[in-house]
Amino acid sequence: MIPITKPVLDESEAQAAAAVVLSGWLSQGAVVAEFEAEFSRIVGAPHACAVSSGTSALHLALLTAGVRPGDEVITVSHSFIAAANVVRQCGATPVFVDIDPATFNLDPELIVAAVSPRTRAILCVHQIGMPCDLARIVPIARSHGLIVIEDAACAAGSQIAWGGEFQPIGAPHADIACFSFHPRKVITTGEGGMLTTRRADWDQNVRMLRQHGMSVGTFERHRSGTVVFEIYGAPGFNYRMTDIQAAIGLQQLRRLPDLVRRRRTLANAYGRMLADIPEVTPPAELAWARSNWQSYCIRLPPWADQTGVMQTMLDRGVATRRGIMCAHLEAAYRDHPPRFPLPHSEAAHRHCILLPLFPQITDVMQQEVMAALGSALVEQGHAGH
Repeated sequence: MIPITKPVLDESEAQAAAAVVLSGWLSQGAVVAEFEAEFSRIVGAPHACAVSSGTSALHLALLTAGVRPGDEVITVSHSFIAAANVVRQCGATPVFVDIDPATFNLDPELIVAAVSPRTRAILCVHQIGMPCDLARIVPIARSHGLIVIEDAACAAGSQIAWGGEFQPIGAPHADIACFSFHPRKVITTGEGGMLTTRRADWDQNVRMLRQHGMSVGTFERHRSGTVVFEIYGAPGFNYRMTDIQAAIGLQQLRRLPDLVRRRRTLANAYGRMLADIPEVTPPAELAWARSNWQSYCIRLPPWADQTGVMQTMLDRGVATRRGIMCAHLEAAYRDHPPRFPLPHSEAAHRHCILLPLFPQITDVMQQEVMAALGSALVEQGHAGH
């Protein structure tokens, strides 16, 4: 079986985790601080705060941006459901706009029509690692006094052209960016997340909220030479990262440049191979974007049955996943009909699939993926096209 993805881990991550276990300090200590500092350096952000997941990062970003009950947040339905969920968990309303069908990202042309007196922020998603058009989104937000939050869950290692040069996603292009280290991401800590921002006050706030609203954390009290009593100034959460996760994350950060280079090579190979399969559309990487290719999303011919293609490929030993979900099509959002039509989001959801892509995949395995895809489409074409 060729899996959809596979994390790159070896003895270096195991030894780093073991060292933390043997140290006796397991949660949000010196290793977490080191991981934050290294992530901050790599992406070029003044501040980086580690948390328990990408979802908790999004939640804290929204709260820190001042999103409150009754507010609206412009975002996409075409993303993992966490992006919409955290907006509702703040008591706010996600206002879904459609995607650019070429990039699968929020279409900047649709933002202004979605702005209302209750709009507080734009939550833009760098979908499956492909940067969204921040150079157009940020000026629109500024002209309307809106906060821009980047859902960069999949985008560690991706870059965007900014100020005449390519810069990492997570640098201070918008107001705050949120990353995930789930095993399906380019780098992983098992679970875990990170927030990056230029604003020291926002960084201080997310650090306070991630640990139950404590003014002073456990590790800071441990290092203090005087007695310190913490203050609980706001109701917070247990969104802390463990030092075990951070130790793994430090090893993963050392791999990141090589992982991205390998993924870009593999994506280019898929693009060449797809030229031999008629009516299948490869993903687009525009001139101002450099994707980490966290996933490789293709658009099937309009006559092809998505589930049938996936099942045929699975029967041939190739795992795939459906195109990115649409939150508004899920049962959890039946009480939240979209305000605007979402034809491109729904079409991508129903006619796109993700192909296996991970650094360990070989040329032969990629050829097997293409052969399985071609066979599945031939069978469907004979059956009904």
